[in-house]
This record gives sequence, structure tokens and C-alpha cells, in this order.
Amino acid sequence: MAEKVAQHTHCQICGKSIPVSETLCSEECKQRYQSLLKKRKLLVYLMYGSIFVVLLLFAMNILAY
Repeated sequence: MAEKVAQHTHCQICGKSIPVSETLCSEECKQRYQSLLKKRKLLVYLMYGSIFVVLLLFAMNILAY
């Protein structure tokens, strides 16, 4: 017969088992998560900036004719 496993979840960074009420297992994982969020936010800003530049270039090209 299968053993019952206590309610748990896994750390979003390293995958270790942790209690359901927690998201991350250690201070190191919290720092890595914060770093990941900063990088992701920077990439989103760069993406929106590049879209804006491309649209601006299209608008300038259309107005040139």
C-alpha cells in the first residue's frame, strides 16, 4: 500500500520540498528570485522600448513620402 505524503509544495527556484504556506526555501533562493525578477523586468522594458523605436521608424518612413 502506498505511503501518504504530507501536504507540501516545491521551491520555485531549486525544487526542494517546502511547507504549503511558503514559496521559497531559503534566503539564497529569495535573492536568486529577486535577481530573476529584476532581469525579467529589464527585458520587458527593453522589449517595449524596441517596439516603440520600430513603430517610430515606420511612422517617420511613412511621413517622409
